[in-house]
Parts: sequence; structure tokens; C-alpha cells
Amino acid sequence: MKLFIQANDYEFWRIVTNGPSIPTKRVEGVVVPNEENEWDENDIKKVQLNTKAMHTLFCALGRNEYNIVSLCDNEKEIWEKFEVTHEGRSRVKKSKISLLTLDYELFKAKLEEGINEMSDRFTHIINGLKALGKTYPNKEMVKKMLNSLPTSWEPKVMAIEESKDLNSLSLDELIGSLLTYEMKINYNAKEIQ
Repeated sequence: MKLFIQANDYEFWRIVTNGPSIPTKRVEGVVVPNEENEWDENDIKKVQLNTKAMHTLFCALGRNEYNIVSLCDNEKEIWEKFEVTHEGRSRVKKSKISLLTLDYELFKAKLEEGINEMSDRFTHIINGLKALGKTYPNKEMVKKMLNSLPTSWEPKVMAIEESKDLNSLSLDELIGSLLTYEMKINYNAKEIQ
């Protein structure tokens, strides 16, 4: 969502992180908000930018997310509510990281699962970890994916390990290679029947 906001207008992101610009004045040495009828052209532009930033946030939301933040008064409040809801506080975040790390460590192909389904599950885990600030090197993810394949894939795993440089092989290239191999296996199985 951060990228969505920044792509619309980087100033929106500053408003989301720093809070809205409120037109103010000094009355007897105290800063107070201006009444709407006191706004000058610059004040109107600031308020309009605040409104556009809030609108941008609302446009990025589904119904359930909108219901969570619809009563928030400004963009910063919305963003902070999302941080708590989606990332959670520090303790919740650590728990999520622990659970996803366990999912990563125990990851194995399921019985009768195709490469697409397997790679979707794997990608979901690593994307979840990345969103929470934990990443694995590409080399480690490639090895994890290879080691997660069923024993029937052992010849293909060995061929990849012998013919490819696992230090430079991307996860996408590996998945592409595995998908190609799976299609050939499925095609040959149909030929035999």
C-alpha cells in the first residue's frame, strides 16, 4: 500500500507518516486552528492535499478494511490503525514471524500437489515473512524448494544441482524449470494411457 500511496503523490506519503497539515494561526501566543472562512489559497491547497491523501487510502481498501478505519479522522490515524491491525504490535509481529518461520522450515510438497500449488504456498510464506521484515537469501530459498520436493523428483533435483549454479539460480528460474519438467511428465503419462 505504501507504494500505491507514493505513486499517486509522494506528498501523500508524507501526510500519512507525519499527519495532516492543519491551517493555524497564533492567538495571544497560542497556536490554534484557523476557521474555514479564514483560510487563504495556501491553506485550501494543504487541506485539499490532506483530503486527496485520505481518499487515496480509502480507494486502496476493501469493504472489511474500510469498516475498520471509516471512523478515523485523518490519514495518519488510518495508517497507524492498519499497522496495528495488519502488522500488529511488536509482540504480535514476533509471533507472526515465528509461525511463518516454522512454516518455512517445515515446508514440504503435499501429496498430489503440483508445482504451481507448491510454489504458491512457498511464495505466500516468504512474502509474509518479507512483509514483516524477515528475508532469506535466494540461494537458501532455492535449496529449500529443491529439498521440499517428493522423492519421485530426486532425478530432476540431482540434474539441477549438477547442471546449475545454485548460487546464481533464481527462485523463478527454478520454478520455471520444475514446471517444464512436470508438464513433460504429465504429457508422457497421458501418452502411456
